[in-house]
Amino acid sequence: MAQRDRKDIFRVMDEDILKAGKEDVRTRRFLLPKRILWTKGHVENSDTLLENREMQISLAAHRPCILKNEGQAQEKASILLDYGVEIHGGIRLLAWMDSTGRGAKVRIRFGESAAEAMSEPGGETNATNDHARRDMTVEVGMMSMNQIGESGFRFVRIDLEEPEATIALKTVWAVLIYKDVPYRGSFACSDGLLNRIWDVGAYTVHLNMQEYIWDGIKRDRLVWVGDMHPEVTTIKAVFGEDSSVDDSLDFIRKETPLPGWMNGMASYSMWYSIITWDWYQYTGKKEFLEKQREYLKGLSEQLSAHIDEKGQDTVKEGRFLDWPSEGKLGIVDAGVQALHIWAAGSLEKIFTVLGEEALAGKCREDIERLKGFETDYEDSKQAAALSVMTGQKGAAEVNEALLKQGGAKGMSTFMGYYILTARAMAGDYQGCLDCIRDYWGGMLQLGATTFWEDFDVDWMENAARIDELPQAAAEAGQSAEGEQSRVDVHGTYGGFCYQGYRHSLCHGWASGATPWLSENVLGVRILEPGCRKVKIEPHLGDLEWAKGTYPTPYGEISVSHVRQSDGTIATEVDAPKEVEICS
Repeated sequence: MAQRDRKDIFRVMDEDILKAGKEDVRTRRFLLPKRILWTKGHVENSDTLLENREMQISLAAHRPCILKNEGQAQEKASILLDYGVEIHGGIRLLAWMDSTGRGAKVRIRFGESAAEAMSEPGGETNATNDHARRDMTVEVGMMSMNQIGESGFRFVRIDLEEPEATIALKTVWAVLIYKDVPYRGSFACSDGLLNRIWDVGAYTVHLNMQEYIWDGIKRDRLVWVGDMHPEVTTIKAVFGEDSSVDDSLDFIRKETPLPGWMNGMASYSMWYSIITWDWYQYTGKKEFLEKQREYLKGLSEQLSAHIDEKGQDTVKEGRFLDWPSEGKLGIVDAGVQALHIWAAGSLEKIFTVLGEEALAGKCREDIERLKGFETDYEDSKQAAALSVMTGQKGAAEVNEALLKQGGAKGMSTFMGYYILTARAMAGDYQGCLDCIRDYWGGMLQLGATTFWEDFDVDWMENAARIDELPQAAAEAGQSAEGEQSRVDVHGTYGGFCYQGYRHSLCHGWASGATPWLSENVLGVRILEPGCRKVKIEPHLGDLEWAKGTYPTPYGEISVSHVRQSDGTIATEVDAPKEVEICS
């Protein structure tokens, strides 16, 4: 008998219901915990949770992990699991038995650091439960398979809350939820630390590439347009063209009818213009620009109206540069002035491609007016870097006076890419490599597996790693005599909206070292839209060799650079035939 024709697995479903549904573009992968970091109370056979057991519950319990509360014991049975790397997702908890007969109450706490998973809400360390729930009580019954949570985490604490109760666990798998896309770009060099930094920056953005591009996987899980620029720059260097970029730009445009500013911030509408040009320069798809035409025409007029007779940017709503600059009015003014120049330059190029010559000419006039207004970036590396990139200030002079001073001090996770770029414009490639090692390497030294919303190298003094419990959080009593208790870096530091444990330890805007290494060490620069013309100009600094790939719409460019005995660099390039390579 012939097999019955079928459209898909949902053939029994009403067609209207099916059409109204949406497909999840993401993949799920299950991960075992790497170690048991801590237990308390009556816990038996905790090591069984590290075993690769089937994710199907059964009738017979074979050597279960037992959590038991009994008698007048004050200590609840508790366990802290470490999955070895930050992920986005939840857990799948399989239980053979609970003694209550109705489902035992179990508290689950997710943490990006070990100390966060051990924390209570509120207080000085500011553990929160907003955006994505990371602290919850659920009921776990006999022979159950429980899918719990969706957040950003590496650590999970499980507490049996019921008095006089027992539960028997089979497995607690982590559920990694991610968009399964290949890493088309790559980077390797003679310094293993730089290789690790490139990889971690790529992974940080990958976790934030869900249906849309998020800022962070624990919080805010939102499409913040300014945050997107470093993320999109990383996506170009690692993944190539991805629908999440177009979808995010379309989403925020539809969510922000003019005269509103994107995310309520004028500076983020400026970033939108900058990203739009950069993405077109990468993809070469004019139809993408056409979709933005009418909106950008209105936005350009709106921005132009916020330039006074002196040439000063006068937008009032959302003059945001980055968190370390917040509240420093002179620095913010200088930074936003530079962003306005950059945005006007991007709009001028967009309107030229779209044949809107009058608007392109108006943008050129705006740029001249804005550049004619003198700003003072004071001691801000962020504002200074943007002033260099927009041609207001000379790169060599600013680098010597400020950007190179103090090395990684005064760096910013969001603005890191731009500070490095401005220093590279001054030819200070060695200084950039040293800064990357100290700043992004500093996070790795503290146990990071993704890069953070904010970081200051001063935080490293006497800091505990995030994958261990500082004495103050370990409930283990006093530290050894004469030993200073180490600082819980996650719970102690942070400001503004990211104080203490609310601080995101997986934030895509912190990935800037990844594309910088591809653009400056591998030396890949896009010269014409669609990557039809690309320049290869390596800068190895103290490296002996570097190699890698850079994705284009036509395939990957492969490059290899080796320092010769006379100090010159031997370069080999293999590129798709559609891409013209120049040096």
